[in-house]
Amino acid sequence: MNVPVTHGVAELGVINGIAQSGSRAMMTVMALSTAFTKLFRVRHPIALAPMGGSAGGALAAAVSRGGGLGLLGGAHGDRDWLARELPIVAGCGKPWGAGFLCWSAGVGAVDQVLEHGPSAVMLSFGDPSPFVERVRAAGAAVIVQVTDEEEARRAVDLGADVIVAQGTESGGHGARHGRATLPFVPVVVDLAAPMPVLAAGGIADGRGVAAALVLGAAGALIGTRFQSTAEALVDPSIAEAIIRGRGQDTERSSVLDIARESGWPARYTARTLGHPYLDRWRGREAELAADPGARQAYRADVARGDVPPLPVWAGEGVDLVADRPPAADLVAALAAQADHALARAAGR
Repeated sequence: MNVPVTHGVAELGVINGIAQSGSRAMMTVMALSTAFTKLFRVRHPIALAPMGGSAGGALAAAVSRGGGLGLLGGAHGDRDWLARELPIVAGCGKPWGAGFLCWSAGVGAVDQVLEHGPSAVMLSFGDPSPFVERVRAAGAAVIVQVTDEEEARRAVDLGADVIVAQGTESGGHGARHGRATLPFVPVVVDLAAPMPVLAAGGIADGRGVAAALVLGAAGALIGTRFQSTAEALVDPSIAEAIIRGRGQDTERSSVLDIARESGWPARYTARTLGHPYLDRWRGREAELAADPGARQAYRADVARGDVPPLPVWAGEGVDLVADRPPAADLVAALAAQADHALARAAGR
């Protein structure tokens, strides 16, 4: 796939205003044209993080219909889950994609997605090389998420079409010893040029999208903010916890992966909101890993309802989440906020 050379700060162009019904005022959204929007023929430089379990077909489709790129959360490659969710997003009539965990998903699950004609497949956490050629052969773009410079160089060598530079502020899994989004993104932009780069980690409003563009990225990949939308496949208690959450309450740890026996490689930890097992086992990860009884106790606590069945994955931008809007409306709002922030910074 030919990738346009333009990869830096957005070019502005007016698009039609979006009329909102009811009490909402009519809002004019500016198109922020970048190499990412041109590559996928989408209106806004915004992509949905393919969050396993919560980024289902309805959420991915809504983001795509809103003018972004919706990415289905393929995660470990559950074939039954994919069979249920794929027709929903594949029928949205807009560009869409799916994401997988390289260390866990099999090529069969990726092939299952490719049969539905996605615009892109995103590969994260581990070696993407077993998947790249089959994705490219199917005519889809290859998006590779990276957490350090070594992974970024490998993604460039593999010929990725887009790189996602994930900062350690991100919710869910990321590098144990990662770098903050602000300094990491321009490093990857310079290393990968002219390949488009998406910024990820701590971006939860349009100001964050604008900051990503100023850093030289071609857009932003957003997770936590989209977990609190009407279409997200999350329990209402999870959405409410995100709305109430604060960035200072998030923590990056391996405790919950060990307690859940999730199988995640040790080099990746997960940022979540507070949890009783974090308080109980913080700094004692090796002891937890060596104690089968403790992990059995975790399962028993979940069964009794003493602890939530899943951690609340949340990034440091969680303070900026205050409601649960329709995802398509959120995409438009993020784009409008980003345009306003760029105009304000330019003195317009």
